[in-house]
Amino acid sequence: MKFGRLERREAPKPMGEINMTPLIDVMLVLLVIFIIAAPLMGSALKLDLPKSDAAAPGPGARFIALAITPEGAYLLGEDQLDAKAVRERLVQLAGRQPDAELRLSADRTVPYGKVAQLIGWAQKAGLNRIAFVAEQGEGSEAADAAPAPAPATKR
Repeated sequence: MKFGRLERREAPKPMGEINMTPLIDVMLVLLVIFIIAAPLMGSALKLDLPKSDAAAPGPGARFIALAITPEGAYLLGEDQLDAKAVRERLVQLAGRQPDAELRLSADRTVPYGKVAQLIGWAQKAGLNRIAFVAEQGEGSEAADAAPAPAPATKR
């Protein structure tokens, strides 16, 4: 048997380097998020939507997005179409998805007659579930701008 002195080893030196693996993982996740979100931000349609307190999208997985721009152009999804093409596409979409919801976005400057005409086309095509897209907020601005009536006074 050999008896020797127990040698003490030096304590491990502190690490003087930064571990790059978590940083690279976070950066790759952010890159993927930006790659997915970039096309969605570029195709945003600029509409001045009316405001409503009840402006919350309903639960529904299948919907058809239709918008009317201030100039009166129709946008079905990303495609700009004329009136005849919109009617034809609505019939096609209603045939494929009869229970789909039509989400209608119209600028507040679009005349009501044009919106009503579009609703009629959708109903003739067989789309009976129509939702109006509005911004979350106060209701009518005309009511806010109008002065309150003066209280009646007795003489």
